[in-house]
Amino acid sequence: MNFEPYPFEKLNNLLKDITPNCEYEPSALTIGEPQFETPDFIQKSLCENASFLRRYPKTAGEESLREAQRVFVAKRFGVELSDDQIIPTFGTREVLFNFPQFFLFDKKEPTIAFTNPFYQIYEGAAIASRAKTIHLNLTEENGFKPEMDEERLSACDLVILNFPNNPTTSTLSVEELGEWVKLSLKHDFVLLNDECYSEIYTGQPIPSLLEASLHVGNSTFKNVLVINSISKRSSAPGLRSGFIAGDEEILKEYLNYRTYIGCASPLPLQSAAAAAWRDEEHVEAARAIYKQNFEIAHQILGVEIPDATFYIWLKVPSPLEFTKKLYEDYNVKVLPGEYLARDDENGVNPGKDFIRIALVEEPKKTKDALERIKECLS
Repeated sequence: MNFEPYPFEKLNNLLKDITPNCEYEPSALTIGEPQFETPDFIQKSLCENASFLRRYPKTAGEESLREAQRVFVAKRFGVELSDDQIIPTFGTREVLFNFPQFFLFDKKEPTIAFTNPFYQIYEGAAIASRAKTIHLNLTEENGFKPEMDEERLSACDLVILNFPNNPTTSTLSVEELGEWVKLSLKHDFVLLNDECYSEIYTGQPIPSLLEASLHVGNSTFKNVLVINSISKRSSAPGLRSGFIAGDEEILKEYLNYRTYIGCASPLPLQSAAAAAWRDEEHVEAARAIYKQNFEIAHQILGVEIPDATFYIWLKVPSPLEFTKKLYEDYNVKVLPGEYLARDDENGVNPGKDFIRIALVEEPKKTKDALERIKECLS
C-alpha cells in the first residue's frame, strides 16, 4: 500500500531548512486542535471514574454514553434515534478509516467518492480498501460545494461528504443535503457525512444529514450515516469520543465487525464523554471565542466570517513560498492548501491557491498572529 505522507509531515519537510525569526513568539495555526483547557466538569468526571479502569469496556459502549449521545442528537437536530441507530466510537478517525474497509470488503470493484480538499483519512481508507477514488472538487467557482455528477456517482459504493467542510468552511443547507440523500437512494450508494464541525458555527445552527434524510421522507435513514465527535465541540480531543449514526441495518453488521477491532473506549473516558455530550453551556462559551476570532480576522484580513468551523481558507499568491516566508520572517506556521487536496483528472489541485489557517488560540494570540500574516501579505 502506498500511503501519502500526512500534510503536517509535508509541512515539516517544506520548513526544515528555515530558521524562524526569533524576535517573534512561535505561532502554529496549522492543526485543528483547540488550544483551550478542557472544561473542569469533564476533567472531574474523568478523575472520579478512574477506578473503572479495572474493567474491560463494551464494544457497543455503556448505556449512559449511548443515551447521552442520543439526547444530544435529539436536542441539537430534532432527530430521535433508537439504540440500534447509533454506535459510540473511539473518536471518528478510526471510523473513517475502518468503516470503508468493512463496507467495501466484498465489493467486486469498490468505488469511493469524497470531497476534495479532504481530511486525509478518507484517502487512506480508500487505499486500504483498494478502492477506485472519485474526487468531488470543491472550488471557488462552485462555491466550494460538490458537483452532483450522476454518471460518476452512480458507480459509487460509498460517498463521503464533509459539511461543515474542512478546510474550505463551506456548508450545505438541509435542502442541499436532501438532494444528496435522494441521489444515494436512487443509485443505492451509502452516503456518510463527516459532521465533526457541526457545533462550531457562527450564526444559525448547521443542519445534519440526518435532518435532511427526514426532510426528504427517508425516515429509516436507509443508506445514510453521519459521524460526529466531541473533540472540537468540547476542546477534548484526548477523550476520543465520537459516534456513527443512521441506517441500523448497516450499523448492526458494523457493530459485529467492531468487536474484532478492539477500539472500545475506556470506561473513565466514556463517563467523562457522557457528561460532555449532555452539556451545552461550555460549547456556547467556546463558540463565542471562535466567533470573536473570526471577527478579528475580518478586521485584520478583510475575510468574510464563515458559517462554521474555526478555519480561514485564504487565497494567497504562491502559497508554498508564502508559507516559507511567513515562517522565516514572522515565526507563524500555516498549512498550504495543496497539501490537503489532490490533482483532479485535468491535473488541477483545488487547494493550490490557498492556505488554511486554524483559529484555535485565544483572541489575543490570534490577533497577534493575524497581524503578522497581514504584514507578510503586504
